[in-house]
Amino acid sequence: MTESWEFDRPGRFTVGTLGEPGRRVFYFQAFADGAEVAVKCEKQQAVALSEHLVNLLDDLPGDEHVDVPPAEALPPTDLHWTVGSISIGVDRNAARLVVLLEELLIDEEDDEPITRDPARLRVHLTREQVQGFARQVEALAASGRPICRLCEQPIDPDGHACPRLN
Repeated sequence: MTESWEFDRPGRFTVGTLGEPGRRVFYFQAFADGAEVAVKCEKQQAVALSEHLVNLLDDLPGDEHVDVPPAEALPPTDLHWTVGSISIGVDRNAARLVVLLEELLIDEEDDEPITRDPARLRVHLTREQVQGFARQVEALAASGRPICRLCEQPIDPDGHACPRLN
């Protein structure tokens, strides 16, 4: 059965990680109406979503910029599914950005397509929620693996074979 959610007024929307840098699992997390939903994503998806949402803030009514702290994630009770596609919309009447996350429909074990409708998580975000989300993504991205000063590639926890030293 496909699990889908729509949160018109979430209490929080954020991103979190499980594990150590270099082996982290990223997840989007939404809280609303006494429910918590967490879905697995890629770091690049979180960074790209943050950048696009921040750019779209200009399309919302009002121009107030409030210094919002990062929207920290909590350890998820479950990662319901893996995010495949992400869509963004603007609801000018409600002064909210709308994010639609859709499930990846490929079996990760044997790379076979799954034939059913994807699960969805739709959240309607305020300006402050977008800013808190963006600050959290920024903090997580900055806390990743150290960068090699020679090749500028991430250094894995097990070591690094720098191509510039060959």
